[in-house]
Amino acid sequence: YSHGWLVPLFAIAVLAWRRVAVPPATTPERLGGLAIIAASLAIRLVAARYRIVTIDMYTLVPALLGTTLLAGGMQMLRWAGPPVAFLIFMYPLPDEATRYLLGPLQRLATMASTYALQTLGFEAFREGNQIVLGDSRLGVVDACSGLRMLTIFVALTVGWVLVDRVSWWERIAIVASAVPIAVAVNVARITATGMVVTVNEQLAEQVFHDWAGSLMMPLAVALLVIVR
Repeated sequence: YSHGWLVPLFAIAVLAWRRVAVPPATTPERLGGLAIIAASLAIRLVAARYRIVTIDMYTLVPALLGTTLLAGGMQMLRWAGPPVAFLIFMYPLPDEATRYLLGPLQRLATMASTYALQTLGFEAFREGNQIVLGDSRLGVVDACSGLRMLTIFVALTVGWVLVDRVSWWERIAIVASAVPIAVAVNVARITATGMVVTVNEQLAEQVFHDWAGSLMMPLAVALLVIVR
């Protein structure tokens, strides 16, 4: 989650870019903002009492939304709400979500990469989360599941639609494309690494794997531009 520190900087930039003059908040709006802040603090106290770290962290976002409503009413919430809500991406996924997503993504990446290698004419088959290529083995470890890439790329696509002037259905399509694009570029990296393994296993593991990883985001952005 090395991208986390960029999220508030991006949110501040979007807030400055989208800002508009708004009239003072009405009394009902201020009371609504205070109620949201109070509820957020109450939930945080309960989460802290029972050491539910994830909920404790996430209460910051609704508290800030309540502060926005308190400061400027519904009109301010309309333009400031989306970038404030975007701050949710600066937090890591809950442990439960990571636990349930990691295994299936790892298996999917292994199966799809094995199929891609077979389609390209390589003698490859899957054993668990390993791809057997002749006398060599390519392990698809947790770090190769693509979960981190998926998390970063979903945040990127949501940030994209915050600044892109497109219709609502195009925004939905762009955000929905994040998952298949992230999976596809991860499979492309594993497949390319598997091809290099058949030539030089040491080169593939020590050099090419990381080098190919640095190309994942540019490739994903290029695919997103095509979707756009």
